[in-house]
Amino acid sequence: MILRPKPSLRHNAHPAGIELVTTVAPVPSWLRRAVDGPQSLDEAAVVAGATIGALDAVVRRQERWAGAWRQRLALAAAASTSRQAGRVEDDGALRDAVCLTRPGDDVGPAGRILLAWRRLTLLPAEDLLTEAVLAAALDELGHGGDDEAVSDLIEDLRQLSGAEGVVAVLTGAFAAAERHGFGRSFGSWLADVLLAQRLGWQHAVPLLGAQSGSGGYTRGVRPRITSLAERDQGPGRESVQSLLVAQARAALRAVELSAELDRRAQRLIAVAPKLRAKGSDAVVEKLLSDDAIVASQPIPGMSERGLRRLFDRLVDFGAVRELSGRPTFRLYGL
Repeated sequence: MILRPKPSLRHNAHPAGIELVTTVAPVPSWLRRAVDGPQSLDEAAVVAGATIGALDAVVRRQERWAGAWRQRLALAAAASTSRQAGRVEDDGALRDAVCLTRPGDDVGPAGRILLAWRRLTLLPAEDLLTEAVLAAALDELGHGGDDEAVSDLIEDLRQLSGAEGVVAVLTGAFAAAERHGFGRSFGSWLADVLLAQRLGWQHAVPLLGAQSGSGGYTRGVRPRITSLAERDQGPGRESVQSLLVAQARAALRAVELSAELDRRAQRLIAVAPKLRAKGSDAVVEKLLSDDAIVASQPIPGMSERGLRRLFDRLVDFGAVRELSGRPTFRLYGL
């Protein structure tokens, strides 16, 4: 079941006298309550369908800030994946590993985890299940997969193309990852890709990766579940319910983040005409497309000092935030 709520327009006043219009519909309170505690597999499926429907509406609007939104979700997924792997890097350390490393240099194990989730957001969804992309993602997530293992995985995923319903797609993704010994995090990565392909999204949205440390929802899932008509109490039923709850929570979190970033992006877009510095348009587009950009990033026609002044002004306007909390090597984003 896919529900698509209509977007609402909400006017907000800004201290600088700029009128902001937000286009992301708020999540209804009943849906938040429902996500917290579905009591059965049927209820979990209804709630998951409703949250995916709300998320689908956000994705299909193709907002200018969608790139920053997907990358912010990729950061959350990478942080959870890193913790699941027993690492200690938080969001800030993951950002630093990628943003403060020169192109071509090794970003380290934690940075590679973030690159895997960013890869999911940057490439077209239809191109994510090639041997080259899967091999790269497996390597970045810390799994050694030879060519034969990747080929076998692709064959398993190809068989999922005929599966009916989101339940079969999600359970099939985790079953395929488990069958080849690739673990929960990669199963989450695959599930996000397959969901995007099933719904016809241009780019995948990192969802389940941020939920990967929340419980055993991927253990024992049955790849042959094709409908909720299977009412038996066999092994895997509880895992399927837990998986749908995790999917609903992830989708709800993504919708709520979209509303937050929409407000911030509208503020940035509103103040953009006030920026007179050469190259400011390019900076605005980068801020709308990326999770974070470094203050010393080369911008054609703009000096490093000019870029710092521009960021200071944007912070004063309330249009961007300084994300690192440091006096040097600063990072800025919505």
